[in-house]
Amino acid sequence: METKLNYKRTFLIGLAFLSICSFWQMYDNIIPLILQNTYHLGETMTGAVMALDNVLAIFLLPVFGTLSDKVHTKLGRRMPFIVSGTILAVIFMMLLPMIDNAEKARWGTVESFSNQVIFLAVLFFTLVSMGLYRSPAVALMPDVTPNHLRSRANAVINLMGAVGGVYALIMIKVLVGKGETPDYLPLFASIAAVMAIAVGILVMTIRENKLREEVEKAEAAIAETIEEKAMAEGVEAVGEIEAVGDTGAVKASDGKKQTGKTEGTKGMPKEVKRSMYFMLASIFLWFTAYNAVTTAFSRYTKVVWKMEGGSFANCLMVATVAAILSYIPIGNISAKIGRKKTIMGGVLLMAACYGGALFAREYHPIINVAFALIGVAWAAINVNSYPMIVAMSSGSDVGKFTGTYYTFSMAAQILTPVLSGFLLENVSYNTLFPYALFFSLMAFLTMTQVRHGDVKPQKKESILENFDVDDK
Repeated sequence: METKLNYKRTFLIGLAFLSICSFWQMYDNIIPLILQNTYHLGETMTGAVMALDNVLAIFLLPVFGTLSDKVHTKLGRRMPFIVSGTILAVIFMMLLPMIDNAEKARWGTVESFSNQVIFLAVLFFTLVSMGLYRSPAVALMPDVTPNHLRSRANAVINLMGAVGGVYALIMIKVLVGKGETPDYLPLFASIAAVMAIAVGILVMTIRENKLREEVEKAEAAIAETIEEKAMAEGVEAVGEIEAVGDTGAVKASDGKKQTGKTEGTKGMPKEVKRSMYFMLASIFLWFTAYNAVTTAFSRYTKVVWKMEGGSFANCLMVATVAAILSYIPIGNISAKIGRKKTIMGGVLLMAACYGGALFAREYHPIINVAFALIGVAWAAINVNSYPMIVAMSSGSDVGKFTGTYYTFSMAAQILTPVLSGFLLENVSYNTLFPYALFFSLMAFLTMTQVRHGDVKPQKKESILENFDVDDK
């Protein structure tokens, strides 16, 4: 059993997430410009099109995540989806700037409605292609990483995603010309290239089947050793052993030995299922809070703080940089104090910052400090929430629950711009931070009810309290 995270291997696994995040950073920044400047869509229609990816994600991510659980090939369970999804995404996304350029060349000559339909159709297939491999790409990490190392590994994965986002921003700055209708083909080509190269390196360096088998055997051996130790000390396995591994700390009950593997929520013990539901509720709630701020902050700063131009972006950039710098240290911290404690600390810190922002009636440089702390808090939440979901699932259901994780996070990102936007428009812009504070506190309350998925046994008074598998 590995006692230390293989950082080199984890960085290589993170290449898949790097490719995904580089695409989405470009998509979020460029596609609205094409829709408005080339096809002259209004704000409402542009917003509807831009929400399509989140709507599709709710359906696609669980489906393809579950399918990847059931596939067995020489490449592995996840790799076929990662490779095929990347190939299709690269092909379709490269058509987008070509269609855009063709449309601009036709201006003033012929009716362009048909070109608009073609563009939207290709955009749809691009989004489906991206949805095909997001869940499998994320699920690859827990497949080949021991349970007790997954928070650290997820920190690396998030860091790689941030690198992909930064790369896309740099390419946008360098390759997008001035004016309302620049040629986006070089930009799309640069993103397609990094996606193809990243996934190519991943496939050549990671042997998914071999690594997954090693992890499964090692964790099975640890579970058996713990049971043997309990029996040697005269303790019945029934109702006493806290199972370690993919199901987290699961207690056996009712005179029957509880195995460490379950098949979906149907076979999941009642207490674990309860924790899973509260965990998913927490994910929905803190995404509701966080995304309300990120989506409405530009308007809020203009109306309330009287900031002009793009100066508002400084606060968001500070939060992003702080999160990037925090990922790996937080992964190490959570391995020591536990995932749940780290998440709850992050939620409280985020809530405190939102509460402090209530009293800011104009911009002050100290606000950047608050946003830096929000970035740290968000890193603490993100690094640990997904590993907790995976820890409560079965090894054969990782893809399914990866999709479920994204379903709840995406649902929040669909709801919160509408709900918070309604309050901003019809009540007051000053409702933004109270809104974020409320949902953050609700997330904290639901997290208190999560009892499983942590890296350490729940009951410290157990005879096994000193038999933790640590990462030292």
